[in-house]
Amino acid sequence: MSSPPRESKPPSAQPAYRRNLRREWVALSLLLLGFVAWLCSTAGLRALDHLIQDAGMRLSARPAHPDIVVVAIDDRSIDAIGRWPWRRALHAQLVDQITAQGPRAIGLDILFGEEDADYPGDDLLLARALERSGHVVLPVARRDLGARSMPDAPMPLLRNAADQLGHVQMMLDTDGVARRLYLTEGPQMAPWPHFSTALLCAAGQALPACAGNAAPASGPWTQRDLRVLRFARGNPAFTTYSYVDVLTGHIPNNVLRDKYVIVGATATGLGDMFAAPMVAHAERIPGVEMIGHALNAELMHWEIRPTSEAWIIAINLIPVALGLLAIALLGPLSGLMSCAALLVSTLAIGALAPAWLGRQFTVGPALIGIATAYPLWSWRRLSAAAHFLELEMHALLRAGLSPVAERQERVQPRGDLLERRIHAVEDATDRLRRLHQFVYDSLQHLPSPTFVCSADGHINLANEAALRHLAQPKAWQGHPIASLLADLVHPDSGRPLLPQTAGDLGHIPPQQEGRDGQGRHLLMLSRPFVLGEATVWLITLVDLTDMHHAQQQRDQALHFISHDMRAPVASILTLLEMQREFPEQMAGPQLLARIERHAHSALAMTQGFVQLAHAEAQEFRSVSFDLAIALETAVDDAWAAAQAHKVKLELTRPDSASIQGDPGLIGRAIGNVIGNAIKFSPANGTVHCALTQSAPYWVISVRDQGPGIAPEKQDHLFQPFKRLHTGSHPGIAGIGLGLALVQTVLQRHGGKVQVNSSVGAGTEFQLLLPMAGQTEPCPTEHPCR
Repeated sequence: MSSPPRESKPPSAQPAYRRNLRREWVALSLLLLGFVAWLCSTAGLRALDHLIQDAGMRLSARPAHPDIVVVAIDDRSIDAIGRWPWRRALHAQLVDQITAQGPRAIGLDILFGEEDADYPGDDLLLARALERSGHVVLPVARRDLGARSMPDAPMPLLRNAADQLGHVQMMLDTDGVARRLYLTEGPQMAPWPHFSTALLCAAGQALPACAGNAAPASGPWTQRDLRVLRFARGNPAFTTYSYVDVLTGHIPNNVLRDKYVIVGATATGLGDMFAAPMVAHAERIPGVEMIGHALNAELMHWEIRPTSEAWIIAINLIPVALGLLAIALLGPLSGLMSCAALLVSTLAIGALAPAWLGRQFTVGPALIGIATAYPLWSWRRLSAAAHFLELEMHALLRAGLSPVAERQERVQPRGDLLERRIHAVEDATDRLRRLHQFVYDSLQHLPSPTFVCSADGHINLANEAALRHLAQPKAWQGHPIASLLADLVHPDSGRPLLPQTAGDLGHIPPQQEGRDGQGRHLLMLSRPFVLGEATVWLITLVDLTDMHHAQQQRDQALHFISHDMRAPVASILTLLEMQREFPEQMAGPQLLARIERHAHSALAMTQGFVQLAHAEAQEFRSVSFDLAIALETAVDDAWAAAQAHKVKLELTRPDSASIQGDPGLIGRAIGNVIGNAIKFSPANGTVHCALTQSAPYWVISVRDQGPGIAPEKQDHLFQPFKRLHTGSHPGIAGIGLGLALVQTVLQRHGGKVQVNSSVGAGTEFQLLLPMAGQTEPCPTEHPCR
């Protein structure tokens, strides 16, 4: 089948609009990703990253390890002992007091770089105390001398008495906050571990970084193994005792056993003070607590490493690229929600990755990229949309659809250029929508089932008549029409009119006639038409059932007139011709009797035909009457025929049976059934008539003792002009219209006929009629079949 010609249409701006929009998205993506990569290599957003990381540090903070104890040189100790510096004999006594409780290691965060000139003997006392303990760590500081750095180490006497040395340097970020440290720092030839690592070494752990108490080496200053410090929760975070309380023994016994004891200054104006993420900006953490936080991270295995620059660029570019894809592929709302989700996810990674993954990520560039992607793209999209609307308006004008036609009375809209273009397109769209609604309503009101299908046979649209035609009217859209009309087959071959395999509908004939599973005769009309770039099929079903039924009735009437009616008339003419030619062959009374018999036969056939036609088409007269009386009247009317056939009639009925309908038609139907039972009953047989109730029906049963009807013949009982007894009982008169009338009458009254019969066991007909008020009779213009 050839494809339908395509209609010319004005060019649309939509393809060019989409191409330009894709180009702009690519340009914006490259520009924004390059900008984010540049931000990663600069320090412009370090303040934002520090803010995120510090917030994450507070959220993920955990309590400190219980084995860390701080002995604080606090203001109360200064008041009790005197101004700083104190005699080293006091420090020796403190070391002995702590050693007596059996700690794991002792860290004296006090610089002893020079000999005590006032009390030379105190240096020896302190050295002896350090030797007795055997687990003391002394600090090493860094002293900057112009372009080079020198170690500020303990004096040799105390250094040799100490078990380990450790540096106490902290890294200050650009905002002055201490967040990082180097695990190893010092002269290149022999650097020291951090003071916290040295405490672990003094406690007996054999770590590769342990350097003992070796003298400072020469060489340039080196720093290795940068770590981000994870702080413990609390202020102070560690168990703290005052220096004077420990010195005088005013602490519980054994509270320092198996502890890491760090001695350092916390008094105001004494020792190093650092800004840290865990405290407010105005507060500071003393250096001894910073050592405690570093030791706590070692004991808790909290290792946080900075991320390489390549990883930082990748981590910042990925969420920005995902955001750009989301705003390009998803709708405005979904794109906005996706960008918001990416923003929150990136923020969470920057804040919680140190605690969860052991890595510190800078995500400030990604946050800036995601936050600017949506407004930048919205701006470009809005600009492109305005340009597209202008092009579409020109296309509509060229197509002859004036957006202001029929709207001249409306006031011209005010606003910016985009608003005016939107209003103009809205006007034109409204006209197109009303035109579409007109076409849709016209399709819906078509009397025949009509389907609009795609080229592959899937239903896109169906009118109300089509929905009534389908067995499952709610499941039609998107389904293949071939499966829904699978029962519509060719009347001769039984082949479905529509191909059951998926594919193009282009090979089906434009006009086909078939029959469906309900016995309806349908004419299927198929026609394609072009809609845009696609081919759409319009399939219409025309119901020919009534036409076929009328044609069948016409053929039956012609057969009746040409055969059944012709036979008795021809017999009468033959008898008259014989009498004229051979008058002596038949006596006059015998001739008249034969003519009378043939005339009565013709009259009976004519009456049966007329009665069936009236039952099917005459106006229905519905009144309330007693079915029991109607049955009794029919039995009385059949009494003479029963006597002639030597058949006995029996009747069982209730006192009354109210029914709504046409008494004449129902009485005639009952009489036909009783008459058939009498004709087929043997001599001295009995026909039993009964009226019973089986809600919602009154049931009239007529049972005879005749030869019965074979099961394969029972389906043809109610077909007009169908005589099933011609071969078995040729002597019984009839043309096959009596039972057809019975079925027609009962169907018009909303009832039905049932037959119970078998060969040699008689036949029982049951006429089921609705009780009064149970159902409505079938209308005259649409007789039930």
